[in-house]
Amino acid sequence: MEHELAQELNRALRDTTPGTLLSVMGRRLYFPKGIIAQGAEAKQFSSLADGTLGIAVKQKTPLMLSALGKQLPGMSAGEIVSYAPTAGISVLRDIWAAEIRRKNPALGNSAFSLPVVTTGLTAGVSVLCDLFLDEGQTLMAANPSWDNYGLVAEARRNAHLRLVDMFDEGGIDLSALRTALSGEAQKTGFVRIILNFPHNPTGYSPTVGEAKEICRIIGDTAEKGAKVLVICDDAYFGLRFEENIEAQSLFAYLADIHENVLAAKVDGATKEDFAWGMRCGFITFAGKNLSGAHYDALIKKTMAVIRSTISCSSTVVQNLLQKMYSSDRDALQKEKNAYRDIIEARYKKVRALVDAKKNHPLLQPMPFNSGYFMSFKCKNIDAESLRQKLLHGYGVGTIAIDERTLRVAFSALDDECINEVYAAIYRAAEELAG
Repeated sequence: MEHELAQELNRALRDTTPGTLLSVMGRRLYFPKGIIAQGAEAKQFSSLADGTLGIAVKQKTPLMLSALGKQLPGMSAGEIVSYAPTAGISVLRDIWAAEIRRKNPALGNSAFSLPVVTTGLTAGVSVLCDLFLDEGQTLMAANPSWDNYGLVAEARRNAHLRLVDMFDEGGIDLSALRTALSGEAQKTGFVRIILNFPHNPTGYSPTVGEAKEICRIIGDTAEKGAKVLVICDDAYFGLRFEENIEAQSLFAYLADIHENVLAAKVDGATKEDFAWGMRCGFITFAGKNLSGAHYDALIKKTMAVIRSTISCSSTVVQNLLQKMYSSDRDALQKEKNAYRDIIEARYKKVRALVDAKKNHPLLQPMPFNSGYFMSFKCKNIDAESLRQKLLHGYGVGTIAIDERTLRVAFSALDDECINEVYAAIYRAAEELAG
C-alpha cells in the first residue's frame, strides 16, 4: 500500500514521462513530514529554542571537540558538525545549478531541477536506479563498462545491465546504438540508458557530430513512442584533449528534446574539481514540458532515497566546496586549467606511444581522446593474465575490466614513468603470447 504522501507525489507526476518510468520502489517513495521537515520549519521560526534535531548545543551553537575544530580554523562549528539538509545546502545547490547553465550554453532557457547533493556520483547512479529501475528491467550502457554499473543495476536492483558495443576503431558506432535502442523500445516500450562521457574505461568522448547523432537517435526513439530515461554520467566532464570533441554535456541537448525523454545528470566536484575523496555529487533532472511542480515531486522522491539510506551528505564537505566556489573564481579556474594541462600532457605522451604501435598484434588501443583512461583490447591473450604479469613481474598496476580489456589510468602516471610503463605493457603482452 502506497503511503498517502507517495500517492500525492505520484499524482503530481501522473501522465508525465518520469511518472511512467518510476520503479515500484520509486512509486512507494515519499519524503516524510517528520523530523527533517519539522526541523527545517523550526529552524525558520523557532526564535526561543529549537528542540527538534538530535544535536547538542551551548548558546545555540553546536558543541564541537576542539581537536576537530582546530583542523578547520576558518569554519564555524555549525559549518563543520551540524546536519546538512537532506537535499544539500541550498547555497551550494544554487551555485551548482548556475555552473551547469554556464558550462552548457546549449541549455538556453530550458528548465531543469535544482541539483540534489549526493555522496559522490556512484550514489547518484544508485539513487536513480532505485527510482527508475525494477527487477527484470534493462539498463543499457556502453561496452566495456565501469564495473560499478553492474553492481548497482544487477546486484542491488536485480535488473539486467545490457552492454552495447558502442565503440568501433574510429569512435562511436552509431548504427549499433540505434539498433540497440530500437530493439529495446520495440520489445518493452521503454529505454533506460546510461551515457558516460568521457567514458570509463575507454577514455572516449563523442565528437560534435557524434553527439548530435546520439541525441538524434534518442529523439527518434522517443518520437516513435518509447519512454526514455537517459542518465548522463558526467564524472570526467571538461577533460577533453582533441579538437572537435563535444564540449557540453549531452544533458544540455536532451533537456528539451522530446516529452518522452527524461534526462538525469549525475556530476560533481569529485573529478571536475580534483576532490575525489570528498564524495560530493549532484543529481539534476530535465524534461520537455516538465513544470516546477513536477521537478519538486522528483526532488522529494530523490530526497526519500537519500533520507532512507544515508540521511544526508557531509556538512563540512559541502561548506568547504561552497567556500571554494565563492572564492576568487579566476584564480580557481586558472589552477584547474593548470591541473587539466598536466593530464593533457600525459594523454599526448601516451597517444604518441600507442600510435607508434597501432598495428601491434596483441594490443589494440580502443578509441580515446579525453578523461583519465585509455584501454587496450587484448587479442589472443587474457587481460587478467596480463594484469597479473604487469603487477608481479614489472610492478605496474592496471585494471582488467573484462577478459579482453585492460584499462590504464594515465592520469595517475607521473610523466617520468610513462615510457617505462607502456614499454612494460607491450613487453609483458609479448611474453604472455610466447
